[in-house]
Amino acid sequence: MSADTSTTAAAAATAGRLDRASARRILLHDHRIRLIELLPWVIALGVFFLFPGYRLLATQILIMILFALSLDLIVGYAGIVSLGHAAFFGTGSYVAALLVSSYGVPEPVTGVVAAVIVSAALGFVTGWILLRTHGLTLLMLTMAFAIMLHELANEFAELTGGFDGINFAPGPILGIFDFDPLWYSSNYFYALVFLFLGFLFVRAIIYSPFGRALVGIRENTRRMHAVGSPVLWRMVTAYTISAGLAGLAGAIYVQVQGNVTLGVLSFELSGEILVMLILGGTGRLYGAFIGAAVYKLLESFTEQILGTDQPYWMLVIGVVLIVTVLFTRNGFIGMYDDAIAWIRRRRRS
Repeated sequence: MSADTSTTAAAAATAGRLDRASARRILLHDHRIRLIELLPWVIALGVFFLFPGYRLLATQILIMILFALSLDLIVGYAGIVSLGHAAFFGTGSYVAALLVSSYGVPEPVTGVVAAVIVSAALGFVTGWILLRTHGLTLLMLTMAFAIMLHELANEFAELTGGFDGINFAPGPILGIFDFDPLWYSSNYFYALVFLFLGFLFVRAIIYSPFGRALVGIRENTRRMHAVGSPVLWRMVTAYTISAGLAGLAGAIYVQVQGNVTLGVLSFELSGEILVMLILGGTGRLYGAFIGAAVYKLLESFTEQILGTDQPYWMLVIGVVLIVTVLFTRNGFIGMYDDAIAWIRRRRRS
C-alpha cells in the first residue's frame, strides 16, 4: 500500500470518527431537557390543586394526550397516516376490562401490562401486512381494520357486552391506592404517571438514531432504501410501539372510569385523535399536549354553554380546525415556532 493510499485511508477513518462524534453531540444536545419542557407538568399539577371540579375532564385530557403521542410517532415522525388507530386503543381497553370481568385479575397495572403486550402484538401483525401499501390504500386499510374490530366486538356480545359494554371494578393500584370515583384524585395521578413515562419513552425514541431514521423515511423513502436502511422493518417497529402506547392509553381510559363500550373502537375516535394531532401540530412532541387539551376543552365548554341536545361542539371544532389548517404552518405548535422566529428577527434588527 502506497503512502498516499495510507494517508487517504487514515483521513477517511478520522473523518468518520469525527462525524460520529459530531452526531453524538447533536443527539445529546437535542435530548437535553430544557426548562420550558417542564411547563406542561407544572400546569398538570396546578390543575389538580386549583380546579378539583374538573379532574374528570383533566384525566380524560391526559389520556388523550398519551393516545395522541402514540399516533404522532407514526404520523408525525414516520409519515404513516392512519384512520384506524382506535383499533389499538380499543384492544387495550377490552383487554384491561376483560382481565377484571372475565378472568378475575383486578390489579390495574397488570391490566395495563397485558393491554400493552396484546396491542403491540396486534400492531406488529397488522403493520407487517398493511405497511407494504402506501398512500390512500394504506389509509383505507387502517380504517377498514378498525371497523372490522368494532363489528367483531359487537358480534361477540357475550364476551364484550356488545352495545351495552362492560362495567367492572378494578382493584387498588399496586394493592394500595383505590380509584376515586368522586374526586378522581388517584385516577388523575394514575393517568399522569403513565403519561409521563410514555412521554419519556417517546422522547427517547425520537431523539435516538432510530427516531432520526423514521424522519428520513418520512421525508424520502426512496433515499432511505438507497442507503440500505431497512425501511419496512423500521416502519413496522414504529407501528408496533405506537400500537402498544395506544393500548396503554385505552387501558387507563377504561380503568379510571370503570366501564368499556364499543365507542373505544369507533371510527369517530380514530378521526378525533387525528384532529387533535392536526390542531396541536404533527411531528412535535408537545403538539399532542396542545391539540388534545384544546379539543377536549372546546368540546366541554361548548356543551356547557350551548347544551348537549345538538352537537354544536362539532361545528366549533370544525371551524377551529379549518382556521388552523388555513392560517398556521403546523397547528398551534407552528404558531409558537413562528412567534419565536419573529421575536428573534426583531432582536437581530
